[in-house]
Amino acid sequence: MSTLYPNAVNPRFGTFVARSLEGLAKLGAKTGEWRVSVVNPIGLPPITFGRYRALSELESVAQEGGMTIYRPPFTLIPKIGGRRNAGAIAKAILPLTEQIHADRPIDVIDAQFFFPDGPAAAMVAQQLGLPLSIKARGSDISLWGEQDFARDQMLEAARYAKGLLAVSEALKGEMIALGMPGEKIEIHYTGLDRDRFRPLGHTQLRSQLGQQLGFAMPLGAPLLACVGALIERKGQDIAISALPSLPEARLILVGKGEDQGRLEGLARDLGVSDRVHFAGSLDHDVMPLILSAADATVLPTVSEGLANAWVESIACGTPVITTDVGGARELINNDIAGRLIERTPEAVVEAVESLLAAPPNPESVAASAERFSWDNNAAELAAYFERLVAG
Repeated sequence: MSTLYPNAVNPRFGTFVARSLEGLAKLGAKTGEWRVSVVNPIGLPPITFGRYRALSELESVAQEGGMTIYRPPFTLIPKIGGRRNAGAIAKAILPLTEQIHADRPIDVIDAQFFFPDGPAAAMVAQQLGLPLSIKARGSDISLWGEQDFARDQMLEAARYAKGLLAVSEALKGEMIALGMPGEKIEIHYTGLDRDRFRPLGHTQLRSQLGQQLGFAMPLGAPLLACVGALIERKGQDIAISALPSLPEARLILVGKGEDQGRLEGLARDLGVSDRVHFAGSLDHDVMPLILSAADATVLPTVSEGLANAWVESIACGTPVITTDVGGARELINNDIAGRLIERTPEAVVEAVESLLAAPPNPESVAASAERFSWDNNAAELAAYFERLVAG
């Protein structure tokens, strides 16, 4: 069960969850040991308007990635309904889950995000008397863990759960500090499409990419990429604020979000609008092109678990400049893979200049991501679920 999952309206929303579960389903099809069904609850306000109208028109059942995807709606009160979301989701998905269970008995219920998914899945699992697994990814712990009501709901769900997953050792530590039982927590790193995310050394890459995006990227100018939702905690404003001290550099922001207007205003105020490109959400096939063309990926974030953008950038041979949060140190553990910095424009400038002065070999950078693949991710997830069922 995952509220974080791509659909026709938001095709880039939670793609890493989809790739992980698709890998598990593919492995199950080979071995005959696993069958995966996905329940992706869709939050809709009492009156659908704007972007919610398109969400309300999604198919309730679809076949995607070798799995059946169910998209039952639940009542969402935007911005103020967080306290009741888990209960609303559980109420909406319980009849569906009971029907799935009746058609073919469920062995494990798995929540792919800790809030509100974890507490909702716990309510359903308790009702059906089934084992539960919950995965933590970063902001579900660091952000929602600061809200008393969410923390209480998550801790209750963690107590019921038979197993818990974290995307990094650092996040496991945060979960334990929050009060979750450490003996239940296993590490499950993200995966990677290794055929897609690899160093691309085509000499005309920037030129072709510039034409495709409508953004000039001169061959001699430093190119920085920033991948993530346009929200304040990701720190795109810090990356933009570094540009006046990097007079030739260009910055591509990949993602969309509520902070875009403020970021566009900041770029105008600093006189760097012509060097900042807001690319929005892009097809996944374009991402390796941008990451391979860039000199560095910059993400001065407040918190992460282990960001997929970090892994994908490094796999493309592009070092990462980010903050020492979450699992960053587990991936960026040398100067070839990137730099861990303070959240200031000055620190970004210093790190960029350092990498430009002695650019690492892309193949050497990519070697830091060798252990990541969706095949490994699926095999580890299957083995973990098998332990839960056996135990």
